Amino acid sequence: MKKWVFCLVVLFLAGYAAVSLKSGAAIMTMEQPGQAPKGTSTQNGITIKIPQEQIYKGDLLLVNKDYPVPQKGAAAEAVKLMQHKELVQGFGLLDNTIRLSPSLVQKFSAMTEAAAKDGVRHFVISSGYRDNKEQDQLYRQMGADYAMPAGYSEHNLGLSLDIGSTQGEMNQAAEGKWLKKNAWKYGFILRYPKDKTEITGIQYEPWHFRYVGLPHSAIMMDNNWVLEQYLDYLKERKTIKKTIGKTTYEISYYPVSNNTTIQIPANRHYELSGNNMDGIIVTVYP
Repeated sequence: MKKWVFCLVVLFLAGYAAVSLKSGAAIMTMEQPGQAPKGTSTQNGITIKIPQEQIYKGDLLLVNKDYPVPQKGAAAEAVKLMQHKELVQGFGLLDNTIRLSPSLVQKFSAMTEAAAKDGVRHFVISSGYRDNKEQDQLYRQMGADYAMPAGYSEHNLGLSLDIGSTQGEMNQAAEGKWLKKNAWKYGFILRYPKDKTEITGIQYEPWHFRYVGLPHSAIMMDNNWVLEQYLDYLKERKTIKKTIGKTTYEISYYPVSNNTTIQIPANRHYELSGNNMDGIIVTVYP
């Protein structure tokens, strides 16, 4: 292609992009691209038709004794970390069986890198993703007081990991104390706190952390909520706002039926997550 023709093409594409940004179309970012339903752009934003299966996708899925892991779990995404040593940065592994999705490992690595700057650097992953067979074996060994049946554990979901310290027990080690104070900044929550056993149905586990993402982890931290309480609050209030730094997030709950549509404001990023019960949570931000 001649140089002058190439320049004309570049100028045309640049002009098209500029017009597109001014057209009012919503901007979408997703943790797992391809899972979001397609929308129709308008001058005021984008209208999305939500399929029923969207209830069972995303980072805010509730998994407990009442709500099992959706059938399409994280097995395809989880990898053995010992076979992907490029992912193991800033932490150790208890053994060579630990499996996690690369995206979750990268989020965890960012958190341990921040901890290292504070002089806290003795993290170990002791458990990650488990399939139903592994969870059933653990349940038989540990019993109902210390493990969930297969299909009802967050470890079957692929968004949780057990974190240890080479320096001692997590309720006393610097690593456990640092995570309890700072994990929310990186989208993680302590899933089973000591004072919430009546709600979660699980005894205190200072090692079990779950990824939910910002701003949800910040809201739960501010209000001393576990996931069950947060999702109930969203269903009650329908829409809430949270400002972190200079970014204001708007979080909305929508019940999902066969013909549910939602409107996303113009010129906004958004993320969708089901709650694994009856609806979705839409998070909109600049």
